[in-house]
Amino acid sequence: MKKLTKIGVLLLAMVMILTACGGGATTDQAAGTEETKETAVEETAEQTAENTTVGFIFVGPVGDGGWSDAHNEGRLYVEEELGIKTLYKESVPEGPEVEKVIADMVDQGASVIFATSFGYMDYVEKMAKEFPEVKFLHCSGYKSADNMNNYFGRMYEPRFLSGIVAGLQTETSEIGYVAAFEIPEVIRGINAFTLGVQAVNPDATVNVKWTHTWYDPAKEKEAAKALLDEGCDVIAQHQDTTGPLQAAQERGMFAIGYNTISEDKAPESYLTAPIWNWGGYYKSQIELAMAGEWTAENVWLGMADGLIELAPLSGNVKEDITPVVSEYQEKILSGEFGVFEGVLTKQDGTTVGEEGKVLEDGDLLSMNYFLQGVNGKIEN
Repeated sequence: MKKLTKIGVLLLAMVMILTACGGGATTDQAAGTEETKETAVEETAEQTAENTTVGFIFVGPVGDGGWSDAHNEGRLYVEEELGIKTLYKESVPEGPEVEKVIADMVDQGASVIFATSFGYMDYVEKMAKEFPEVKFLHCSGYKSADNMNNYFGRMYEPRFLSGIVAGLQTETSEIGYVAAFEIPEVIRGINAFTLGVQAVNPDATVNVKWTHTWYDPAKEKEAAKALLDEGCDVIAQHQDTTGPLQAAQERGMFAIGYNTISEDKAPESYLTAPIWNWGGYYKSQIELAMAGEWTAENVWLGMADGLIELAPLSGNVKEDITPVVSEYQEKILSGEFGVFEGVLTKQDGTTVGEEGKVLEDGDLLSMNYFLQGVNGKIEN
């Protein structure tokens, strides 16, 4: 019995040892499996980035300090952040030519394409039907499809703030505005700017000159000169180049830029600029596409989303202007103040809006009238 007991004890001990060894092996194996999974996920992500090609179509040249330059900064940002391959084509007219550009990008493997000008809209819509596997994101338009969205920013918010700067900086109460086309986006911006001007200088007038071009440095500059000849001492713009800024500097006057911080183009004239920060939005959309989770969601983002902002005020701005701008900016960011809030008087004397309410997005997106304080005509 003792001998059998000893044998039993030995067998029990061996079982315990084997069980312990088996348990250790299972734990190590589980850890190894988890590490393998993590490595596989990382490798898959890297492979997805390596295999992702994104196209960008610009209406003007990159490096111009304007609209296309702002979008190109976003392209460079996502290329660096995500390690993806990007393609771009600059100075593409708003016409049928864009269809060939899109087709060429798809041939080069582009699975996501950003078309960054309003006039591309109808052609992008057509190509979205031709290439249903490609994701198309169109800037500033209003048409969409299962594989096509439109995206833009509420630029009227920082434009209002820039109007405050102009209204307090001017000595003549005559402010010039060089504008591209008579479309709601531009009209809305002029009205917002004028509301900012008149919030601090009710006697000031905003004088508009149309150029009927997005990108023509010489034509934009000439329009600014004409406004300066008429007595304007601050020039604002909704244009893609820094021509108006340069015109103001040559005359010893002040100017508000657009799209990017362009102080280096006219250091003695530049006051500030409503600017775009496209990189964050582009990164988020590409990441969704890479994860297979992208949907054609139309967005209209504001200052609180980080897509747009008023650039820092330059040293040319009067010292007492900064606190006024900061106060209004905080109210916009908090939602306490809406740019198009209350009863607004149109140029023809009729009114729009209601006390205590902000105009609906539909009204803003279809805006086709000037408010009082604007000196100019809508010629469409």
